[in-house]
Amino acid sequence: MTKEETIIVGISIGDLNGIGPEIILKTFEDPRSLELCTPVIFASSKVMSFFKKHFSSKIHFNDINSTNQIKPGKLNVLNVWKESVNIQFGQEDKKIGEYAIKSLEAAVAALKEHTIDILVTAPINKSNIQSERFGFPGHTDYLNQELEGNSLMFMVSDTLRVGLLTDHVPLKDIASHITEDLIKNKVATISKSLKQDFAISKPKIAVLAINPHAGDNGVIGNEDDTVLKPTLEKLRQDGSLVYGPYSADSFFGSNGYQNFDAIIASYHDQGLIPFKTITFGTGVNFTAGLNKVRTSPDHGTAYEIAGKGKADEGSFKRAVFTGIEIFRRRKEYDYYSQNPLKKMKR
Repeated sequence: MTKEETIIVGISIGDLNGIGPEIILKTFEDPRSLELCTPVIFASSKVMSFFKKHFSSKIHFNDINSTNQIKPGKLNVLNVWKESVNIQFGQEDKKIGEYAIKSLEAAVAALKEHTIDILVTAPINKSNIQSERFGFPGHTDYLNQELEGNSLMFMVSDTLRVGLLTDHVPLKDIASHITEDLIKNKVATISKSLKQDFAISKPKIAVLAINPHAGDNGVIGNEDDTVLKPTLEKLRQDGSLVYGPYSADSFFGSNGYQNFDAIIASYHDQGLIPFKTITFGTGVNFTAGLNKVRTSPDHGTAYEIAGKGKADEGSFKRAVFTGIEIFRRRKEYDYYSQNPLKKMKR
């Protein structure tokens, strides 16, 4: 089997004191997963051996020191560091945060060098990763710097897709961030992603209001009337199937989301609370808008159950499979976009 015949999935280890290593092991204990992809964990053989013993896993690793040693059909562990690491499950630790970033940086470098095809990131702690050399609030912002394109947090499942106008922005600053250009860029990014990554030819997109009740004609804020509504109207006039703004409080409870291919929320919790309530355990965080595919589970480090063998690997497993599906669809989209006559003959 050659690299061309298998999709190589790079995995950043995330917070070693959280549930990331456990859900990675559980995902690849099923041998069928190795028929779909070749995984590469960016960490160290020492630390993965520790987790294997702790969780009584029967999984086997292929210990490597460079990506040219990757073996298809094996769970590869690339040694990003060689020293021992003091694991204390459930503890927030700045040193552990440094290892999370070492893993992420190495995986992203391999992604840029085309030695892995997609990136799946295990959960990090946004506090303990902060340092003078790493000042990003999370994966999305870092990837936006390192890769080509404009990143967008896109939460996806089989039944619901939610994108964000603003993501890791304090609540008090949200309205000032939402501009006509931002709205147009986010709508364009989601529309393109729905076409190339999800094979939806004419995507219908709903946009949630900034203020309660879409501002109630200015009674509860004027941002919806002065910014959001006129921008959406311009997009509609240009042919975009974009609708709203809709009042967020009733939109999901009335199942209105089922009439659209994607929903754009104005801010983080407006979109992620209903998404995780409806899909928890089956949702995936996909970074749309970039030239590379990155996914992650829809949950955090879960310190409260770390090391106890109780973590559910469902969302991480779906992140792996979703990343593979998007990678394949994107290759097909690119191929037929460049060869329209072959598409007609299909």
